[in-house]
Amino acid sequence: MTDLQKTPFVKELASSDKKLRDKATDSLIHFLRSRTDLSLIELLKLWKGLFFCFYHSDRPLTQQALARNLSYTLVPTLPRTSVHRFLRAFWITISRDFHSLDRLRLDKYLFLIRCYIGVAFSVFVKGDTPKKPETKATKKRKAGKKEAGNAKKRSSKQRAADATDEDEEEGADDTTAQNGKWDALESYISIIEEGPLCPLNFDPDQPAADEKNDYVPMPHGPDGLRYHIMDIWLDELEKVLEFEAGEGDDEEETRKPKGEVPMDLLLRPIEKLRVESPTKQVRIRAKEALDDERLIEWGFKERKVESDEEEDSEQEWGGFGDD
Repeated sequence: MTDLQKTPFVKELASSDKKLRDKATDSLIHFLRSRTDLSLIELLKLWKGLFFCFYHSDRPLTQQALARNLSYTLVPTLPRTSVHRFLRAFWITISRDFHSLDRLRLDKYLFLIRCYIGVAFSVFVKGDTPKKPETKATKKRKAGKKEAGNAKKRSSKQRAADATDEDEEEGADDTTAQNGKWDALESYISIIEEGPLCPLNFDPDQPAADEKNDYVPMPHGPDGLRYHIMDIWLDELEKVLEFEAGEGDDEEETRKPKGEVPMDLLLRPIEKLRVESPTKQVRIRAKEALDDERLIEWGFKERKVESDEEEDSEQEWGGFGDD
């Protein structure tokens, strides 16, 4: 695993040749889907290679395509058992190395961060859930289908047994999803709160890295990273929400999302910044994000009504009258 960041498919991800880049993306997806046992330490080594691969992509279209491949193409295909660990490795890498980015390369990393905010909402809010790895029963059934002769000879009893295995597995997954509908989202929000949207820039009580127990502390990142995430948070959330038309004449004022949206959970990291951040500017930016007009349009907040006293105090002073 230590040499994975130097393997050809990692380097080829930044190629200007689309065919070569797509092939490298497929190789990366195949590797990550087949290795559900990768530790956080191993994923961090992989992300070190991906980070510098992205660092050396030098054309705008190549940069944008690579950012989408590493996010929207890759993340929804990850096994459920490793998706949070992979996202944690991403945020550790970004929070740790964000301060080292020069002005010329900053924009493409801001776009990559935007893609990762968006794909996480797509997976955990919209429901584009990561695919589970194939079970032994599924692999056995697929192998049997490739052999026409063997498939014809299979007894109806065996086919029924295979189908029962699959139904039981899918039923268990459905039950888990219903019992804890937003558990995966809350786990992801906790990663964000622990890392880039943590109120503290430095936590002296944070445990040191412990590779034996597969633990690496989450860097909190500079305030510039916080500002960017807060600026795009609702933008990316809006892209995954589906809206129904309101009853009023002005649709923008009655624009309601379809289905359940756990907005309190989604806004929790920003609310913590507003209340707990020791930096005044961070608290101001968090308040501005929470006062976004879209939260009123979507029905999650009510518009503040100014009192008569506040209106009188804001009236322009007319100066001293003539005696």
